[in-house]
Amino acid sequence: MPTSRQVDPGELRAAVAAVSPWLDGADAAPARADLASAVRLSLRTLAAIAPGRSVEVRVPPFAAVQCVAGPRHTRGTPGNVVETDARTWLELATGRLEWTEARRQGRVSASGTRADLSRWLPIVRV
Repeated sequence: MPTSRQVDPGELRAAVAAVSPWLDGADAAPARADLASAVRLSLRTLAAIAPGRSVEVRVPPFAAVQCVAGPRHTRGTPGNVVETDARTWLELATGRLEWTEARRQGRVSASGTRADLSRWLPIVRV
């Protein structure tokens, strides 16, 4: 039986395609529902390809997931946290932005020894 973490690749690709013009520099921002869908599906895909609970990835206000194998976080502030905005996350998830460049530019906050997601990026190419 499929788990709630599994994402249909076609659904993910369609959600990301809906916001791709904005990621490529179009002036018009996507509808909030389209942006939320692309972020949530891509984060769920990350959690599926990097299973675990040692890193919390946050893209406020849309979603947060726990992923990456290692010691499980149970209470309080996680030891390994990645946080960024929706645009940066989707640029990372689609390969438009490299992890090291996002960190260098200060567009991603990553703390903890397991908080490097470069191994799993990009998630989808559109």
